[in-house]
Amino acid sequence: MPTEFRNEPLTDFSKEENAQAMRAAIEKVRSQLGREYPLVIGGERIKTEAKLESINPANRTQVVGKFQKATTELANRAVETAYDTFQTWRNAPPEERAQLLFRVAELIRSRKHEMSAWMIHEVAKSWPEADGDTAEAIDFLEFYGREMLRYASPQPLTKLAGEDNNLDYIPLGVGAVIPPWNFPLAIMAGMTAAAIVTGNTVVLKPSSDAPAIAYKFFELLEEAGMPAGVVNFMTGSGAEVGDVVVDHPKTRFIAFTGSKEIGLRINERAAKTPPGQLWIKRVVAEMGGKDAIIVADDANLDEAAIGVVQSAFGFQGQKCSACSRAIIDARIYDPMIEKIAALTAKIKVGDPTDTATTMSAVINEKAFKSINGYVDKGKAEGGRVVAGGGSDGEQGFFIEPTVIADVKAGGTIEQEEIFGPVLAVIKANDYDDALRIANDTQFGLTGAVYSTDEAKLERARREFHVGNLYLNRKCTGAFVGVHPFGGFNMSGTDSKAGGRDYLLLFMQAKLSSAKIGATTSKKAEAGSAT
Repeated sequence: MPTEFRNEPLTDFSKEENAQAMRAAIEKVRSQLGREYPLVIGGERIKTEAKLESINPANRTQVVGKFQKATTELANRAVETAYDTFQTWRNAPPEERAQLLFRVAELIRSRKHEMSAWMIHEVAKSWPEADGDTAEAIDFLEFYGREMLRYASPQPLTKLAGEDNNLDYIPLGVGAVIPPWNFPLAIMAGMTAAAIVTGNTVVLKPSSDAPAIAYKFFELLEEAGMPAGVVNFMTGSGAEVGDVVVDHPKTRFIAFTGSKEIGLRINERAAKTPPGQLWIKRVVAEMGGKDAIIVADDANLDEAAIGVVQSAFGFQGQKCSACSRAIIDARIYDPMIEKIAALTAKIKVGDPTDTATTMSAVINEKAFKSINGYVDKGKAEGGRVVAGGGSDGEQGFFIEPTVIADVKAGGTIEQEEIFGPVLAVIKANDYDDALRIANDTQFGLTGAVYSTDEAKLERARREFHVGNLYLNRKCTGAFVGVHPFGGFNMSGTDSKAGGRDYLLLFMQAKLSSAKIGATTSKKAEAGSAT
């Protein structure tokens, strides 16, 4: 049996040996940039005429990797191959499937900085952000492997005289795993691992902004002994390849993390039942947020300011859990604005390969233009820029961490998900007003409250409608096994990734009930007849 689950330690880069190891990994990855990678269906490497390129957001002339654009025929073939492989993989012992995850975790652990270095180049993560992403991927593998062993154990049922009853969790079938670019290793690995450890097979379609790290993970699955066809690696257009996989009658479930718009589109398509489909498709979706931190009038302002700035600008604000709204009590509004602005001014924007960089480029040109548009909209609607506001898209897609004060509740940048380094600051009349503003959104993912009043914190537990609520700490940084992660309303299906319920989303329960003595009697009769 494996040891009790423990979170993977984060790397202390203030130690020179760790910093040197990361610098070496960055150089190793840099020497491999620009290579071409295939599709993989049933273990077969396939290339197509049409290609797509993964670009370094911090250096827009640097190609991280070249990938294939799958065709409709190949997307259908991937589902069919996964379906055929499912017929055998479903019968692999749970212990065997869990051991696969443990072996992959150990491989990542042994190449930790190299995996982080791919993310530094492909999505412009800073050293600590990339290291945290890699550690979380290890955590998902270790945690879900242990969880599968728990679900494979005898399940508690009420005893009934004369019957032998057993509840078994069995896999669903073929899954489309569609992960995001912002946690390109952790979320991608977690969704894939959850699907295969429960006995399903997968068509993995990574984001076109982060296919290289997904391919590196796929290679580790193969190295760890995963049978061909259990995971099939598929790159290409979401509107083309993604739709084909989602719509296919042999696809049983879709695990998706990304925008609300695409999540709703997938959910709508999955609800249709094409000819030959024998089930209602299951959708596991995490779709983003418009997360708020409330700062009450009795809060520790220094701690609150640190929590707001870290939550707002970690990985350029490109986390679905990021604080994009700071809702501040009017009695402390001005001093809090000063503290937030002062901390924001200390953030160093630059090349993510530099250890001194604390924030780098946003993911691509589309995001760059969209985020700048939101800054302009915030100013046009009466907001006051108190920090940042500038941008430079010549070398890479760099946007300064931007704080916009005096944003009105209900305004555009107070309501719409920006997914970038822009913090809207809203003045609340009092704590009642702050809770009202916080809840006045279509999302419900994360939130935080800073207050020294236990009564206020208790009210937040009852009334702040989010899936992950944090009290007197930042609203980002969920740890696997510690903070099961998922939100309400348009934030998704509250999947609670990294929690003890998550694997249930990839399985179905089957009850077997046998009359005690019936089998023995039949055996006895058969024996006497011979």
